[in-house]
Amino acid sequence: MVTRRSTPSDFKPYRYHPVADAFDAIVIGSGIGGLATAALLARFGGRKVLVLERHYTPGGFTHVFRRPGYEWDVGVHYLGNLRPGSMLRAVFDVIGDGAIEWADMGEVYDRVVIGGDRYDFPKGRENFRAAMKAHFPGEEAAIDAYLATLREALSGLNGFMAAKVLPGAIGALAAPLLGRKTLGWATRTTREVLEGLTRNQRLIAVLTGQFGDFGLPPSRSSFLVHAMVANHYLDGGYYPVGGSGVFVDAIAPVIKAAAGRLLINAEVAGIVVEGDAAVGVRMARDGAVIRAPVVISDAGVINTFGRLLPHDVARRHRLGQALAAVRPSVAHLCLYVGFRESARALRLPRHNIWVYRDEDHDRGFAAAGGEPDAARVPVFISFPSAKDPDFERRHPGRATVDVVALAPYAWFERWQDTHWKDRGEEYEAFKNELAQQMLERLYEQLPQLRGKVDRYELSTPLTTRHFCNYAQGEIYGIAHSPERFRQRFLRPATPIRGLYLTGQDIVSCGVGGALMAGVLTASAILRRNLLPAIRQSAPRPAKDERKADAALSATGRARA
Repeated sequence: MVTRRSTPSDFKPYRYHPVADAFDAIVIGSGIGGLATAALLARFGGRKVLVLERHYTPGGFTHVFRRPGYEWDVGVHYLGNLRPGSMLRAVFDVIGDGAIEWADMGEVYDRVVIGGDRYDFPKGRENFRAAMKAHFPGEEAAIDAYLATLREALSGLNGFMAAKVLPGAIGALAAPLLGRKTLGWATRTTREVLEGLTRNQRLIAVLTGQFGDFGLPPSRSSFLVHAMVANHYLDGGYYPVGGSGVFVDAIAPVIKAAAGRLLINAEVAGIVVEGDAAVGVRMARDGAVIRAPVVISDAGVINTFGRLLPHDVARRHRLGQALAAVRPSVAHLCLYVGFRESARALRLPRHNIWVYRDEDHDRGFAAAGGEPDAARVPVFISFPSAKDPDFERRHPGRATVDVVALAPYAWFERWQDTHWKDRGEEYEAFKNELAQQMLERLYEQLPQLRGKVDRYELSTPLTTRHFCNYAQGEIYGIAHSPERFRQRFLRPATPIRGLYLTGQDIVSCGVGGALMAGVLTASAILRRNLLPAIRQSAPRPAKDERKADAALSATGRARA
């Protein structure tokens, strides 16, 4: 039986709904990692979980915001690896009680544009192989080697993740053995690996054209995260029917079914530690302490160890030294654009578009660190109203587009002490200048949109800082560098008894990475591997879905 979806009125503000009852666990933050952890604890452990969200809208980077006639997803542009029967699909089905539906994005999920050249990424490993070989004659062996290298790099990933949940001394002994194969790839840069396969810089630029999905260019990113992202989408892209707001709407009832609660406007000021155990949280609004034997932070490792834990506790466990080995990820601009015509009428595609001035991604990334200029940096364009088959029902005759660009926090640092919606005329003028530059990038790709914009709104790193509480407006937690994957402290359990971590800092960034972190964290708390239970509990694919899946697999084998 599918649980009823929540509605916005179901999420109550802490101010008017103080907590008096006892809970088995408290989750700080309602991003997908926190929601997944809470739902799995509720479903497989019967745990009564309290989820506390500082924003007035739950969901973290999966939340939506609305303006008259429009709504935009702030962080979900597409997901992969959601074919019927996949593990990611099973996790979503279980934590959402089958209420999350998916729309296939079609035969092409990404388009990489370099200068005036276009390279489409078609769904299906063999389709992708054929498309790349058609674009790069003479590089057939390199392309085959690349796809084989993706498989090889990910072949030890299950052991690498399993090592993150093994307790105490067992985990310390097993981690080097279970993770050795994966670490061999994780600690090499993407450029290092690809230049071992080909010297064709345009081919390297195309194969790494999705680097914005994890925020570091080829010379600075871990090849493991590149492999995870590239492989994630090879079977195509998917989008949640109804927009990303359906995640929290579907997951919250599963938490509530075990007597749990989700409160908004509920900022946590700190984690309460007694002796060497986390025993609850202290609320920012009124200083009240809410107690629970388990505290789970979905606020990011930098926030958790650097701000939420008492300083003496962090110092005693040398957590400051641990944090010194990682860095915040990139910040960004996002231009939300609305049109008074449907996606069909505007001829909007479902695939995303990655736009680069030239094939040197490292130089393009470095441009974002120079003088403010959205005309020079790489941009990503997404068309949520075209991807979501339910959008036209909710907003007839309207369409939305997102244009995302890298932008360092330094561009906006002088306004960091101002308040949201009241940062002054200079800030608004600067935002509008950047917005106009980003609109021009959009028109370059879809000239039919010029003159048809009804409204637009630009978010900056200060917006991300205000709503998501990341100090430098970072969107992917900690940076996905080779050094990041060497850090053994990035695991669910912490040195403080009863305190756990979840979210994109544990496995990888993005919705899929944060979701699987939720699985690991719940497994660590319940002291059992939840993957078999998730697989068993997920509904079996419908007969027609199984046939389509088998046909796709057979096609791939035949072409191989």
